[in-house]
Amino acid sequence: MAATEKTFGSGPYTYRVQPGWGRGPYGVPAFGLVSMVACDSADRVYVFQREPVAVMLVFDREGRLLARWGEGTFRHPHGVWIGPDDTVYCTDRETHTVTKWSPDGRLLQTWGTPGQPGAPGQPFNEPSRAVVAPSGDMYVSDGYGQHRVHHFGPDGRLHCSWGEPGTGPGQFGWPVHSVWVDPRGRVLVVDRQNGRVQHFDAHGRYLGEWGGLLSPKDLFIDRQGTIYIAEGGGRISIMDLDGNVLARWGEKGDGPGQFAASPHSCWVDSHGDLYVGEVITHDRFQKFVRV
Repeated sequence: MAATEKTFGSGPYTYRVQPGWGRGPYGVPAFGLVSMVACDSADRVYVFQREPVAVMLVFDREGRLLARWGEGTFRHPHGVWIGPDDTVYCTDRETHTVTKWSPDGRLLQTWGTPGQPGAPGQPFNEPSRAVVAPSGDMYVSDGYGQHRVHHFGPDGRLHCSWGEPGTGPGQFGWPVHSVWVDPRGRVLVVDRQNGRVQHFDAHGRYLGEWGGLLSPKDLFIDRQGTIYIAEGGGRISIMDLDGNVLARWGEKGDGPGQFAASPHSCWVDSHGDLYVGEVITHDRFQKFVRV
């Protein structure tokens, strides 16, 4: 690394930007509006693009475009999550669905009625993300049309739902933006408007929260239990499972490593490299290489 090359973060969580990742003759001319990103076990990078074409773009870790799928199926892409078996779970706000896909883009299962929002309190009304716990249970943040989290069993049946508008424990602002299950079995829910990540047990009982976040939009947890949070206020925060901040950075601008729009998604591959997508503005997607 050149001595003058700018780095971001601190300590063991220090990064440099890989300029132009995913773009050029072997990638795409430019990214559109990127909603979320995820990586599979082979470190292929799945970029869920919303505009100008709603499609899943799949790259290798060097940024070469390998495939694109789902075009004509997705209407308003929002969340993507990939499990250890490389199954891909997507949420679509406009179709009000959660869909399950093979890595090569074969539709395997659909939850929700396409094009029809669920009844009040029921799945789904513009869901934002679906994740699967090691138990096989699925949790869905739902999302933009209502203030709910839904818990499905491994058999695909709805077990319970929780949440209502508000600022108190177990209540959510707008929207309920993302969800993850941590190594302690806690269901972590990104409560964007209230600037916090709330913690629940498997059945929706409130356990605690981390506050003081700048419009948090997404989180990722690696195998070591390190938590990465993309904050729409223009910041990346890296924390441990107790909420201690390990590294944090964010600078307004359109240069490498800066955030011109609003960080909306993040994922870390097996090498520790961090991918961050922004919304509001097209072509805002960056790879931060861990150094």
